[in-house]
Amino acid sequence: MTENAPVVDREARPRIVPRAEHPISRSLISKNAVRVLYRLRKAGYQALLVGGGVRDLLLGREPKDFDVATDARPEEVRALFRNARIIGRRFRLVHVHFQGEIIEVATFRGNASEEGDGEREVADGMILRDNVYGTLEEDAWRRDFTVNSLYYNIADFSVVDYTGGMEDLAAGRLRLIGDPEARYREDPVRMLRAVRFAAKLGFRIDPATEAPLFELGHLLESVPPARLYEEVLKLFLSGHGVASFELLRRYGLFGHLFPATEAALAREEQGFPLTFVTRVLENTDRRVVEGKPVTPIFLLAALLWEPVRRRAEAAVAAGTSPVQALLDAGRLEVEAQVGHVAIPRRISLPMRDVWILQDRLQRRQPSRLSRLLAHPRFRAAFDFFLLRGEAGEVEAELCDWWRRFEEGDEAEREALRAQLGGGVGARHRRRRSRRRGRKSETT
Repeated sequence: MTENAPVVDREARPRIVPRAEHPISRSLISKNAVRVLYRLRKAGYQALLVGGGVRDLLLGREPKDFDVATDARPEEVRALFRNARIIGRRFRLVHVHFQGEIIEVATFRGNASEEGDGEREVADGMILRDNVYGTLEEDAWRRDFTVNSLYYNIADFSVVDYTGGMEDLAAGRLRLIGDPEARYREDPVRMLRAVRFAAKLGFRIDPATEAPLFELGHLLESVPPARLYEEVLKLFLSGHGVASFELLRRYGLFGHLFPATEAALAREEQGFPLTFVTRVLENTDRRVVEGKPVTPIFLLAALLWEPVRRRAEAAVAAGTSPVQALLDAGRLEVEAQVGHVAIPRRISLPMRDVWILQDRLQRRQPSRLSRLLAHPRFRAAFDFFLLRGEAGEVEAELCDWWRRFEEGDEAEREALRAQLGGGVGARHRRRRSRRRGRKSETT
């Protein structure tokens, strides 16, 4: 235990914070979550709000979602709600569906033992399945971070704290419950969660929790790529992407998620790759704050752009056409990447469009400009192009030309097209020249 972290006696009674001493009000909680809590309680079960929703309410933030913990088994929860569905194999949960919202209900987790109620499967220290049920106290000690192990009890509106989470919350400290190395080995994704919460909350990571992050990154390679894909989206599309990226690189974790990108960043030239990735993440964070949509297509295209660009440049130098080089490079880099972080085809195919359009934006072929503007991926590719310009990878004059062309009316576009030798007059002259050529061939 570190010097600054609280010493918590597992045998001691939990700290109960009465309603008058905390800021959580039922009016701040989703009406659907309150409905679930009361129905469980009316049926004779314990029902408490838990996790990030409680943490954020205590911090004065608006929670993204609300999770419920109960002593009711999944089948018993489902029996209470017609709109409920049991999901998951690794962790069995119940999703109670309301219009526009899902309330997740989990049964209290217990300690694995011969007398445990349920099943637990562990291999090499990693939990593969964990459906052992227990008490509220056991559930508290089984959670990952102390600040996520706080409960709001609908029975008396108190906050229940078994692990010292209230003290850590007040100190701005992120601390794992239990032995950090063992907890990371149980579930390596906890390392990514540590980074995400530290970035989101602005908390410092407790030294004992932080130390293994520098050593255990390789454990991420044993996590299914599809699960890591979901974690990557949480890290980079939640409004704290820049901070998450910096922490991932600090602890050496980013390279286990995107090895080709990390290799490119390690040999960066004049700061281009790092500056570009940072600009994209800054842009994404800003859009999240402004309530604008964000997409994994743009994000992942940016994260893999430098490996794709380098591979494509090498192919062009060997004689391959630029478009074919980008096609091949994009395909090969995605194939290599999905072994680390899965990328669904519905995402990877549009990503390749964004990459290929970079060449067309660069070349500005007059006869293809209108078709390029009409391309369904033009807007994403254009924004991508402008961010490359901000990073110094594309000439400022070229970016300015495209801004004027994209925003201009038809007359201005024709004037800009004429600068390239591709105005209406030039097209007519080419047609007349071709007609004269055909006539001379027949005389």
